Amino acid sequence: MSAARETSWRNRDVWSIALSAFFADSGYQSVLAGFPLFLVLILHQPVWEFGLASALSYGGGALWSLAGARLGERLGHRRLALIGNAIIPLLSLSALVASPVVAIGLLCGGWWARNLRSPSRRVMLVEAVPDEANRSAAFGFLHALDVGGGAVAGCYVLASVLAGVSFRWIFLVTVAPLVMSSLMLSRARTGRQSAVSPAPGRAHERVAGGDPEPALPGSRSLLIGAALYGFTYYSVGFPVLTLAQGGHHFGYGIGAFLVFQGVSALTGYLLGSRFHRGLAARFTDLGVFGYLSAGLGSALLAAAYAAGLGVAILMLGVAVLGFALGVVETLEPSLMSVLRPGRHAGRAFGALSAARSVGLVVANLALGLLYGLGPAWSYGYAASVAVIAAAVILFATPAVRVAELSAAPAAR
Repeated sequence: MSAARETSWRNRDVWSIALSAFFADSGYQSVLAGFPLFLVLILHQPVWEFGLASALSYGGGALWSLAGARLGERLGHRRLALIGNAIIPLLSLSALVASPVVAIGLLCGGWWARNLRSPSRRVMLVEAVPDEANRSAAFGFLHALDVGGGAVAGCYVLASVLAGVSFRWIFLVTVAPLVMSSLMLSRARTGRQSAVSPAPGRAHERVAGGDPEPALPGSRSLLIGAALYGFTYYSVGFPVLTLAQGGHHFGYGIGAFLVFQGVSALTGYLLGSRFHRGLAARFTDLGVFGYLSAGLGSALLAAAYAAGLGVAILMLGVAVLGFALGVVETLEPSLMSVLRPGRHAGRAFGALSAARSVGLVVANLALGLLYGLGPAWSYGYAASVAVIAAAVILFATPAVRVAELSAAPAAR
């Protein structure tokens, strides 16, 4: 790939969308990191209420992702992304009240707004990068700034808590980066139409309504694999707790959060441009380096805790999980943008977000229950399901390769 081609996708729209993601995560990840402490330690509510809040946020978010995908087609993806982004600051208000019910409601409202705009934001990025060969690099860049904002949020919350700042002000300050996120997103010019135009050079068939239909199979397998990965995608709070317990110090837990976010961001940025190979090859990369690596990271956590191998091996497991997330967040959306183009893109991204959200509900509930038996049981469950997710993707790869080869002459 030439240097000109490598930089051609870094246009104004890509920068605007990616910077919007950075500022958004700098804001709402701060609230997500501090909310369990606020709810349990300040409002003195039982831990199961935080579990319920997480389930309501993620489960409701799945429905809002699907709704957002359809609304984006009618209203325009740019307009809907801006509307959703503007409502996210609701969660910044959750520490202004002493009522747990209202606090959870504000948290859920902001999180649902985030899910409402996520499919449309991905469609906007697809429009900003019409060359399919550069999509993985663009999504990797988006993920790097996205998770990089989460790392900044973790540092901010840690410094604020150590300085004795009240959660009311910690959360309120996050309104500023969230507003900046909306301003950055408003600079993007893509997403004004209700459909994404197919990239040139691809083989698509037209149907009566004029919508392009994908020539290659695999979208169903990708959704199944993404859903299964969601069942393993537990909150980073669990490794934070495990490292704090294993290292007998609060600092190890915060260190685990920063390692996870940092490795994930670097993976998306450094490897995104490497995943520009053929469709079948990217399926293989997703199965091996994404889902299978996630299983390896969970297995390392389970083995290290059960055998008492120490903080270093536990931290290595967290780093592997961060690497896996960077690969998954780069390849899943870039693959879906090829498999389901045109008017189907928004709904496909909505289904992808919904599958992940539903999985998050099950994963966090399962790990929360199994954690009572021991961390090794929790991570062992996650490792097993991740291997199944990898098997689904790798099993579908030969069919994708055959279809890709048969479509190549037609594209030429």
